[in-house]
Amino acid sequence: MRICKKLKTLRIKKRRFQSIEEDAKSRRYPMLSFSNTDMAFRDDILVTGSYHGFNIYRIKENGSPNLITSVICPGGQGDVSIVGDLLIYSVEQIRGRLDCGLQGVSSDSSPDRFRGIRIFDISDLSRPKQVGAVQTCRGSHTHSVVTGPTPDGKILVYNSGTGRVRDEEELEQCIEDIPGDDRTALFRIDVIEIPINDPSQSRIINSPAVFADPETGTLAGLWRGGDHGDDSQETEITDQCHDITVFPSAKIAAGACSGNGILFDIADPINPKRIDVVTDTGFAYWHSATFNNEGTKVLFTDEWGGGGRARCRAWDPLNWGADAIYDIVDEKLEFRSHYKMPAPQLETENCVAHNGSIIPIPGRDIFVQAWYQGGISVIDFTDSSNPIEIAYFDRGPIMEEEMITGGYWSVYYYEGAIYGTEITRGLDILKLIPSKYVSENEIAAAELAYPMIGSRRLFNPQQQIPMTWPAKPLVARAYIDQLMRDEVLEEDTVNIILGRLDRVDAAMEGGGSNRLARQINRLQLPLEDLDVDSMTQYRLEKLDATLKNIAEGLSR
Repeated sequence: MRICKKLKTLRIKKRRFQSIEEDAKSRRYPMLSFSNTDMAFRDDILVTGSYHGFNIYRIKENGSPNLITSVICPGGQGDVSIVGDLLIYSVEQIRGRLDCGLQGVSSDSSPDRFRGIRIFDISDLSRPKQVGAVQTCRGSHTHSVVTGPTPDGKILVYNSGTGRVRDEEELEQCIEDIPGDDRTALFRIDVIEIPINDPSQSRIINSPAVFADPETGTLAGLWRGGDHGDDSQETEITDQCHDITVFPSAKIAAGACSGNGILFDIADPINPKRIDVVTDTGFAYWHSATFNNEGTKVLFTDEWGGGGRARCRAWDPLNWGADAIYDIVDEKLEFRSHYKMPAPQLETENCVAHNGSIIPIPGRDIFVQAWYQGGISVIDFTDSSNPIEIAYFDRGPIMEEEMITGGYWSVYYYEGAIYGTEITRGLDILKLIPSKYVSENEIAAAELAYPMIGSRRLFNPQQQIPMTWPAKPLVARAYIDQLMRDEVLEEDTVNIILGRLDRVDAAMEGGGSNRLARQINRLQLPLEDLDVDSMTQYRLEKLDATLKNIAEGLSR
């Protein structure tokens, strides 16, 4: 009798435990709702966004992060940018709430729902405070800081919404796809103005129809969706931009806009204008864009499969889910090549081209890129017709037997380290290792790079500021390594240059040296005597200029 009673009690407890577990599962958001996403950097601060809020870290001298605070504010996708003491954060999911609550929004239309741009004051890093919010019709998938702060204290942001259009009952003037109604929220981007001194007054100041036919005014003026013929990709309709990367110094921007790659003129940033448009028969969804440091090339990415599928298998086409590299020639995008990470991945590894940034090695175009569970690939696209992988990192699948979405969402270079947001694991920090493809001097020279304009220690990946390098021996040695790799300089010439560079640091510590300055100025480089390609000529000229600037610094 006592045994039966004991068994009965155990069964009741087991049923109760199972019901609690089932209830917890029913209330729990799916794993994607906690995914780590994008990053932004300021000084020694790193902010990582996620679908559930954001983390703020302080970067130590060795590059490792120390968590300062975590802000829980669900709504995805968590794209982040920093301007001064303001953090801008993208929200697109329908569960987003004005109050950052965890309970979501159950009704189709609700005054509690928030989809758009949140603005936080992070002057106190331990206690971020929301100080502004801009509701948008399609939410905010990503955003780009275009200008600011301007002399009148304004920040201008391009907003890219990719979600469904909200009910007009929930947000006025949100019209979806009513035939003949040009007020639709589709086929547009948003231009948002943020007053620094009062972010609560932030607002949309324009929603330009950037895909319209210039002759007829038809809003759907670009790719209408569908395939391009036999053996081609099914490409999404161009009714949104996923990412817009701005290059303010050249007054241009590159838009990865679902069905097309677009080059914009942003001389008037409130009214961006199309300069050129390209299509690709292998692209399913134009996802992101990155310029090279000079703003003369654009690398577009294709997110075939949306990031949650295995698209880097041995049998997948090398121009599907890949990068497309274009030169900008006379304001036109001229196709040069495709690049796809070369190592085949398993069917249980979600993998496709995703977010990355330039590694500022002088004299080269180097791009570090996330490929989800495909890992990280570092690409040299200096020769835009022949991109090659020069480094990689791949930890393998989360599980070999089962597809679990994970891997790198974004990888960005900042002050000597590569930071990667791993969707499920958190944050990784990596460093380049010297090899036959990249020298120790080149890696070290990249750490010396700084922005030509604006804050010296600020990096918002979708706002590209050209980098420059100081006139230091290390930078000259990086150019020499490249010219030696190109077999351009004779060994005797190299030894003479290096010998004089070895004396520079000591001379500078002693207040300079006119004698050493004259010796460096007398160095003769074969600037016009060699039959070399344009990039080698560029490196020779940059080495010559660096040596002359070093000599000038030595002169007393």
